[in-house]
Amino acid sequence: MAAVSLRLGDLVWGKLGRYPPWPGKIVNPPKDLKKPRGKKCFFVKFFGTEDHAWIKVEQLKPYHAHKEEMIKINKGKRFQQAVDAVEEFLRRAKGKDQTSSHTSADDKNRRNSSEERSRPNSGDEKRKLSLSEGKVKKNMGEGKKRVTSGSAERGSKCSLKRAQEQSPRKRGRPPKDEKDLTIPESSTVKGMMTGPMAAFKWQPTASEPVKDADPHFHHFLLSQTEKPAVCYQAITKKLKICEEETGSTSIQAADSTAVNGSITPTDKKIGFLGLGLMGSGIVSNLLKMGHTVTVWNRTAEKCDLFIQEGARLGRTPAEVVSTCDITFACVSDPKAAKDLVLGPSGVLQGIRPGKCYVDMSTVDADTVTELAQVIVSRGGRFLEAPVSGNQQLSNDGMLVILAAGDRGLYEDCSSCFQAMGKTSFFLGEVGNAAKMMLIVNMVQGSFMATIAEGLTLAQVTGQSQQTLLDILNQGQLASIFLDQKCQNILQGNFKPDFYLKYIQKDLRLAIALGDAVNHPTPMAAAANEVYKRAKALDQSDNDMSAVYRAYIH
Repeated sequence: MAAVSLRLGDLVWGKLGRYPPWPGKIVNPPKDLKKPRGKKCFFVKFFGTEDHAWIKVEQLKPYHAHKEEMIKINKGKRFQQAVDAVEEFLRRAKGKDQTSSHTSADDKNRRNSSEERSRPNSGDEKRKLSLSEGKVKKNMGEGKKRVTSGSAERGSKCSLKRAQEQSPRKRGRPPKDEKDLTIPESSTVKGMMTGPMAAFKWQPTASEPVKDADPHFHHFLLSQTEKPAVCYQAITKKLKICEEETGSTSIQAADSTAVNGSITPTDKKIGFLGLGLMGSGIVSNLLKMGHTVTVWNRTAEKCDLFIQEGARLGRTPAEVVSTCDITFACVSDPKAAKDLVLGPSGVLQGIRPGKCYVDMSTVDADTVTELAQVIVSRGGRFLEAPVSGNQQLSNDGMLVILAAGDRGLYEDCSSCFQAMGKTSFFLGEVGNAAKMMLIVNMVQGSFMATIAEGLTLAQVTGQSQQTLLDILNQGQLASIFLDQKCQNILQGNFKPDFYLKYIQKDLRLAIALGDAVNHPTPMAAAANEVYKRAKALDQSDNDMSAVYRAYIH
């Protein structure tokens, strides 16, 4: 999008990542949310959602000038609802301006007429002045007993008090501090934020920063569907620990992302092994945030792009580990993770006292425990840190990192985790992160299979698949994941964002995890069979949404 001249209060089309342009309004950000360094950007509140974000000026277009163009290229129901919200907003703003204009003119005419009629002679003025002085003295005496503030103000305060008494505070919401929640806006912005658009007023949520949070750590885009399962406290620069109900230590490292441009990179030398769908995005964000990175990949050609971006090339995993302070690895499965560490010229050969190894692969707890033992036996430090997300989230620096192992190493990785993800959790001893990651992916994989099953059932019963998606998007299941995967299916586009073969691998490992503790996983087992059929149909290297094809063949 071309750069334009914009200002506070303007309605715009904002483009964020690979998402379509969306209607929004330029508003003032919260006081403690710092503006990203670098290119000029504006803080935009989007219509039809609770999303807001810093958007670069070249990714913004004036709303009215490009309205027809945007409507032609975007046909989704949620998009149309957002446009309708803008139009309703404009109608009410226009009506308020007209009412205000008429009221001002009428008031002026009444004042002028009143002044003409009530202009007194000098005698009348003296008599009224005397009476007025008497009333003032009397009121001053009464003022010692009570203070009056006008019937309108009393009525307003009473109404507010009644509303507060009748409307109990929502569960889990922290007490409001009116000063902290106030957002400075121009009179134009304040005047327009009324009526049915009250949803666009800033409301405190569990995702938003508390007063003492580090402003550098704010999440770049707060989704309307983002609601943490546990009410975690926002973290300061040094990370604040809190306890889950289960008793295991959990840390929400801070909502942050590589795009905010406010991360101070560690001075430690970083190594990275594995440049697949996830690893490529991670390395790119590490470099963007100023980290010194040495890369290695089994297919050396994949390193070329990152060398051009400023990375250094390592010839073997052992060389990378020996020349770097902290080495990350992200590979496909348990076998690849073991081969990387224990194989020829592997990680273990470069480990010596003080060297740090962080395995970001999604593997089983037994594998990661074995790797931790051999690394620590050589004097190294070990952290497991599998990531939840997909290729797009990796590219955008919006992954969720689940870490366990060496707590000190976790803190040493702080700037790296901020660059690659929006949130990180520390889950205690080695193995916990692997278990949690498998459970997360088990839920995701089972949900994806259910989506595919529903869409095919709709088709064979003569129902519109698009209508089914529209209905789901208006209900409790609405999410970016649901919408994206359904769109993949409807468009027949299965370009991998998360390989089908890897989600099937995670389902298999999750079922094994359940077996190890004698816990039934029948839903995951059923989903796993569908993915196995999809693999037999040569869908392994497609996106997980290609599981749909298992139902139509």
